Amino acid sequence: MSNNPLVQLASLNQSPWYDNIQRAMIQNGELKRLIDEDGLKGMTSNPAIFQKAMTGSNDYDESLKTLLASNSNQDAKALFYHLAIEDIQMAADVFKDIYSRTDGKDGYVSLEISPDLAHDTDASITEALELVKRVNRPNLMIKVPATLEGLPVIEALISEGIHVNATLLFAVDRYLAVNDAYIKGLEKRLAAGKDIHNIASVASFFVSRVDSAVDNTLKAITETDTNHLISKAAIANAKVAYQSYKDFYASERFAPLKAAGAHSQRLLWASTGVKNPDLKDTLYIDELIGPETVSTIPPATFDAFREHGVVADTLEINVEQARATLADLAELKVDLSAITDELEVQGVKLFADAFEQLLEAIDNKKNQF
Repeated sequence: MSNNPLVQLASLNQSPWYDNIQRAMIQNGELKRLIDEDGLKGMTSNPAIFQKAMTGSNDYDESLKTLLASNSNQDAKALFYHLAIEDIQMAADVFKDIYSRTDGKDGYVSLEISPDLAHDTDASITEALELVKRVNRPNLMIKVPATLEGLPVIEALISEGIHVNATLLFAVDRYLAVNDAYIKGLEKRLAAGKDIHNIASVASFFVSRVDSAVDNTLKAITETDTNHLISKAAIANAKVAYQSYKDFYASERFAPLKAAGAHSQRLLWASTGVKNPDLKDTLYIDELIGPETVSTIPPATFDAFREHGVVADTLEINVEQARATLADLAELKVDLSAITDELEVQGVKLFADAFEQLLEAIDNKKNQF
């Protein structure tokens, strides 16, 4: 067996995906190397990642000039999607072998619908369908923010046979609602006599941001020692979510879908880079390894895990302790539900702000050419 921890994750049925996309890494062979040498199985993008890629390099200048030469009246959003779709198509083509080899389990590249549509169900569905048509790759996943308005988007896209990455999940309750939307989409599709065996979906459950927010609340509590709970909430939250995942996919409701070839909607651990410098840099990878899961990993954490990650079946260790941790937080009046609600609001705003900054940068470049 390989001594590369990233490759070893496959032995525990976890898929490492890359939480980053850059045109240069696709074109210079770096992405292919990560697949061949590190066992990379997929890739996720978001508006903040594209903003960093497009404003932090000149990689997109020639394509932008070509687009403007063909039609100088295109607005920044149209130009962005032209550029982003080129990246997604190139990356999807690199992952095509993984997609084929895993029979559609892995090998996906995620593209997010516009973050300013996070609370507009109908517009989100319309844009998602358009993006699927334009990208025209079987291993595309459409990323949908799991807001309340996003739940019917997930259901509608699954019923249309579109692969979905439900993102910005912070709470177990909302994860269960996303899971329900996925199942409803499958049920609707099956009732229409359509195939469901080749539909894939993941639920992107965020980790480190939960600890950052909970830890800030804990540090404000002065009458009780809370040190034993610092940086414990996120992993506990994720472990409880995984138990819910297992319970549902062993349930009677899923049984007829499973018999028709349906796959479970895998939990994907997102926001896996540590925010607290006192923590081990691979903590959120090390502690959440388990079967039928995905971990999407930012570049620095990916490199760190390759170097000193610890591969063990950790996801179902100390589950009762995880439940006790959440109970202890509740006893201290730490309102995890309110915190995760606020994290969703912040997450939508973070991506919307990044998207706005990206469009401004494209406009500025457009005016320079």
